[in-house]
Amino acid sequence: MRLKELRERCGMTQKDLAAMVGVSRKTISAYERGRATPSLRVALRLAEVFGVRLEELFKEDRVWRGF
Repeated sequence: MRLKELRERCGMTQKDLAAMVGVSRKTISAYERGRATPSLRVALRLAEVFGVRLEELFKEDRVWRGF
């Protein structure tokens, strides 16, 4: 999930983002650390806040190395 990258690019704190999407700062932190996954409602709101498609929010820049 690219949440931290997007948040920092926009100059937002976790507290700012939490207020915008209706969750706690601790919840945003858990999303960023991969310890929790947002509900569909929250994920859609996050995508709206950052102006990205839902797929872009969850995209990870990992290179597949094969087997």
